[in-house]
Parts: sequence; structure tokens; C-alpha cells
Amino acid sequence: MWHWRRHVPLWRVARNFLVVYLCRYLPSLPLKNLLYRSLGVRVGRRTAAGLGATLDVFFPQLISIGDDTIIGYNTVILAHEFLRRELRIGPVVIGADVMIGANCTILPGVVIGDGAVISAHSLVNDDVPAGGVVGGVPARPLDGVTKE
Repeated sequence: MWHWRRHVPLWRVARNFLVVYLCRYLPSLPLKNLLYRSLGVRVGRRTAAGLGATLDVFFPQLISIGDDTIIGYNTVILAHEFLRRELRIGPVVIGADVMIGANCTILPGVVIGDGAVISAHSLVNDDVPAGGVVGGVPARPLDGVTKE
């Protein structure tokens, strides 16, 4: 983590941090989506990020969120991960009509298909197929659960 400035300029991280943390508490969804777009996040129509939701401050431009998607309270979406001997960077693609429950963490490189449902308190470290219903740490298919 000591070397993050090799990858992203300080001014960009500072700007991203201010915008992302403002959006965590901003009640206006249209304004929140406009601010996310100003950072390079691809945000679909009628997308709603709940109170406390936090997007990656280093690489927000690698996040894409489809139309009519709901991101639950206090969820974190990361496009980077500092590990002991490496930096993992990967785009996060969240499809349309996705429901992400409260307190979830979405890790870099994950693709969540259209219409998927992510249970609250889940760690999504692998792709979720379209229409999939997953939950847990790490997130796994929830057998016998159907979308209604």
C-alpha cells in the first residue's frame, strides 16, 4: 500500500475520495449518479446506490453499473486490491436490474449478470451469472431460492 502513488496521482485520489465520500451521504440519487459519472463510473438510468455505499477511490473508472440496479446500504465496490506482494486491478461490471443487499463487498474483476440478486453481508469474489441468487462469505449460489 505504500506505493499506491506509482499508480494514481495524489490529486486524482483526493478528488475521487471527496466525491465518493460526499456520495455516501448524499440523498439525491440523480445528483449522486451525476457525481459518480464525473469520476468515470458508468452508471445506468434509475440506478440507486444506498446510504453509505462506497465505490473505489483509486480506480472508479473501472466500475460499470447497469440500469435499474440497486446497491444496498454500506456496500463497497472495489476495482483494486492491495495484496502483500501485488496490486490486483480489474473492472467491475454490474448488470441491469441487479439487487445488491446491504453490507456487501464486491471485489475487482467481478462480473455480475443482469437480474442477479446478492444477499446482504456477502463477499462477491467471483462472477455471478445473469439471474443468479448468491449469498455468503464468499458468495455461493443459494439453493432453493428463486427471484420473485
